[in-house]
Amino acid sequence: MTGGALSKALPSADTPEILLGYQKRLLATVAANAVTVCEKSRRIGVTWGIGAQAVLMAGAERAAGGMDVLYIGYNLDMAREFIAVCGQWAKAFGKAASEVGEFLFRDGDDDIQAFRVNFGSGFEIVALASRPRSLRGRQGFVIIDEAAFHDDLGELLKSALALLIWGGKVLVISTHDGAANPFNELVEECRKGRKPYALLRITFNDALDDGLYERVCLKKGETPTPQGKVAWEAEIRAFYGDDADEELDVNPKQGTGVYLPTWLIESRMADGIPVVRWSQPDAFAQFAEHLRIAETKDFCEGMLKPLLERMNPDLQSFFGWDFARKGDLSVKWPVQLMPNLVRRPPFILELRNIPFEQQKQVGFYVVRRLPRFMAGALDATGNGAYLAEVMAQEFGFDRIAQIHLSEAWYRDAMPKFKAAFEDGTTVLPKDADTLSDHKSIRLVRGVPVIPREGKAGGKGEDKKQSAMRHGDSAVAHVLADFATRMDTPDMDACEASGDHREAAELGHASGDGWSGWGDGGNDSWEGFQ
Repeated sequence: MTGGALSKALPSADTPEILLGYQKRLLATVAANAVTVCEKSRRIGVTWGIGAQAVLMAGAERAAGGMDVLYIGYNLDMAREFIAVCGQWAKAFGKAASEVGEFLFRDGDDDIQAFRVNFGSGFEIVALASRPRSLRGRQGFVIIDEAAFHDDLGELLKSALALLIWGGKVLVISTHDGAANPFNELVEECRKGRKPYALLRITFNDALDDGLYERVCLKKGETPTPQGKVAWEAEIRAFYGDDADEELDVNPKQGTGVYLPTWLIESRMADGIPVVRWSQPDAFAQFAEHLRIAETKDFCEGMLKPLLERMNPDLQSFFGWDFARKGDLSVKWPVQLMPNLVRRPPFILELRNIPFEQQKQVGFYVVRRLPRFMAGALDATGNGAYLAEVMAQEFGFDRIAQIHLSEAWYRDAMPKFKAAFEDGTTVLPKDADTLSDHKSIRLVRGVPVIPREGKAGGKGEDKKQSAMRHGDSAVAHVLADFATRMDTPDMDACEASGDHREAAELGHASGDGWSGWGDGGNDSWEGFQ
């Protein structure tokens, strides 16, 4: 954008909001964090907005947080455009600043073409045309723009992060250029929690929701209309065509590929973890209620009670549950958190064709006997909403997460789940069907998900078409992993503090109304110990 075009883009002094919502969120994130990583859509003015931050920092006195700003693009045009933006922001803010000047930035024995604006505060904004080999001896706020397109992002980041020692800041901004790109790998490391950096994601739709179309109309002197907004978005998306998913919706390209390689899954499999499978014919749902209750109680007492009694009473317990009524499996994945933070299941429970009320009966039975129960996460999508709700009502809404499985949820949860495999902090049974389920996780539009149709499904152990699997145990596993990361108070702490309100919220202060389910004491608070 040229300086003249930018002047038109800047709203007049009587315009209530100069920056749009997503631009303000980025500036606020940068202000609050030493390192910020931002994955963004094209054509939404993120770099334009960060120019305001650069001017505010360089124009402030040291006591007010002022510092030099170093912008690093990957070509000369980017550097020139950014410094022009900063010059215009300086005028808009009334900051005492020099005109934009061009100079040679000394980089060891080489010179890099660069642009500069000096401020009355004594600080400056420098925009470089290419990556410097070293930033040693400098300090301030480093902006790495379109990081996915730099030749050696790792080395550049290493140089930039060294500035943090002196109280600097680093911002890494980029659109995506493939899932295997170092920038996307950095984003994934942030999601896994391996990098203590702030992560912000801004899609084209985010920008539209915050008024991008209306701002474009303001710049052009046009009147925004709902029909015009639809047509304008369609025009932008048509321009990018098949690349719109990556360029606008911030989903790095990689087609559809395996997310967890077989060797990695198998390396975390262990002996001694039983997979308990219980199925019933269709006629079971028509049995009299007392017969269904009795049959389910016999299963729980005969198959599950010995396994539950074998659990370590000193370890915290969690669970994940991928619900299904017919067709797919309903899988419950309990785990205990070991002293070394490994998440190990005492057993896995697979239910097929079990009525709603009997799944509820099994769920209550198991959770009441989990030692030091902390939290659970259930698939609340579709029919699963009922079971998720009654489990939350019984055991506490702060302990039971009702998850609506979606692309956004998978995007956040799956990287941490994969990190647990990579770090050796998760264990799963040595079981062929469980292996198959976990291999079904796919990268779709750059997001790891578990497809519900197509080739991702496979026949289960009975080899019948009715026993088709769709990654069910993998869904339960990732839900269990999510539950272990929830912030919930320890049961022992509640008991020690005499927090009977907590006990009541968990459904232990009164019976459950199903006298055939339990054995007296398990309807009380003590039943959780």
